[in-house]
Amino acid sequence: MAAPVPVRGRFVVVGGGIAGVTCAERLATEFPSEDIVLVTASPVIKAVTNFKQVSKTLEEFDVEEQPSTMLEKRYPNIKVIESGVKKLKSQEHKIFTEDGKQCIYEKLCLCAGAKPKLIFEENPYVLGIRDTDSAQVFQNHLAKAKRIAVVGNGGIALELVYEVEGCEVIWAIKDKAIGNTFFDAGAAEFLIPKLTAEKLETAIACKRIKYTTDGSEKEEGSVAAADKLGSALGPDWHEGLHLKGTKEFSHKVHIETLCEIKKIYLQQEFKQLQKTSLSFPKDNSDNQNAHLEEGEDGGLKVDKHMHSSVADIYAAGDICTASWEPSPVWQQMRLWTQARQMGWYAAKCMVADSLGESIDMDFSFELFAHVTKFFNYKVVLLGKYNAQGLDLDCELMLRCTKGQEYVKVVMQNGRMMGAVLIGETDLEETFENLILNQMDLSAYGEDLLNPNVDIEDYFD
Repeated sequence: MAAPVPVRGRFVVVGGGIAGVTCAERLATEFPSEDIVLVTASPVIKAVTNFKQVSKTLEEFDVEEQPSTMLEKRYPNIKVIESGVKKLKSQEHKIFTEDGKQCIYEKLCLCAGAKPKLIFEENPYVLGIRDTDSAQVFQNHLAKAKRIAVVGNGGIALELVYEVEGCEVIWAIKDKAIGNTFFDAGAAEFLIPKLTAEKLETAIACKRIKYTTDGSEKEEGSVAAADKLGSALGPDWHEGLHLKGTKEFSHKVHIETLCEIKKIYLQQEFKQLQKTSLSFPKDNSDNQNAHLEEGEDGGLKVDKHMHSSVADIYAAGDICTASWEPSPVWQQMRLWTQARQMGWYAAKCMVADSLGESIDMDFSFELFAHVTKFFNYKVVLLGKYNAQGLDLDCELMLRCTKGQEYVKVVMQNGRMMGAVLIGETDLEETFENLILNQMDLSAYGEDLLNPNVDIEDYFD
């Protein structure tokens, strides 16, 4: 039988998550007459909607699941191949898909993301939450549960523990305090009362259509195959899910710090025990024959123009490790905002290289900036918000109003290096400018956080 005719694309992108879709969309816009090929293991892709530039570096957007066919309708020059990647032959500029297709590229961007790593594989009482389908499976189990264990301390764990009702939650974390990735122990103490308080806030109804990994609309109670790999969850992953157990009470959370799960007992008395592992490795691509260099965390090393160690191959999003000398107030974190920024910038670099043009580093890498929501509080993280990598001579300044706001700034040699803002503080743009400008603020002392002083008047 004759070999299938290879698909050819000047630009090929692997991955249907935020980084991959953003990269493909940018390329399709820059080269409307060229075929852009997007290879994704799932027919459900992640699209950025309602994008809003809040300030110079802060941005807000929604993440919407859509069938890949919608992407092709918006961009007629994007061709989607729904299959996983089996092999990459970089010298031939060719990738091979699991369904037998071959794809020849001029420039390739790997945005394959990450995959769940369960603490105990093949155990019926261990559930990993990654995509909408696995979240639906969790919901179905939760409806019959009296007690669950949540293992992990990342963003999904934070939201999961807060959203679950009618079920006792044992929250096992390896750190000293909750949310260690995002904030310090002081901010954790500020948030903890929300775990036991009755939720008075009215939940916002999710108005988006949810799709299964087979591309069909989700009907209540339906579950797709749990072993299919879909795009990672969005920041509103819990909306539209009924996260309620069998008990009548609202919140009952036991936090176990500095611990790890050693063993699961499957005797009858423990059969209500379920665990949710929320640990993710950084790389799920098959790099054989490609000799792609990896960083210490397992991601593919990329330079300041998102080049990997192999010619004409780029990487963006969770799969890559930023290996350039970073700005003093930026660090890589595998978050939605950085996936979008990296996908956008990788496409920009691919375009420039293709046209033989030079390009400057994107401004989004000047300052780490992330806005999200935890426990129904607005949370803004700026710069070295947890004094990451700073010497011991840094100083912390704090302002806290119980139940309303938590403000922490990191100072070094009189200059602001980072900040954590929880609640409606309205300080994010002012602090962003102070960190970027590196102004000597020694003269202002504690007035920087004095609630009776309108700090914006100082720095208009």
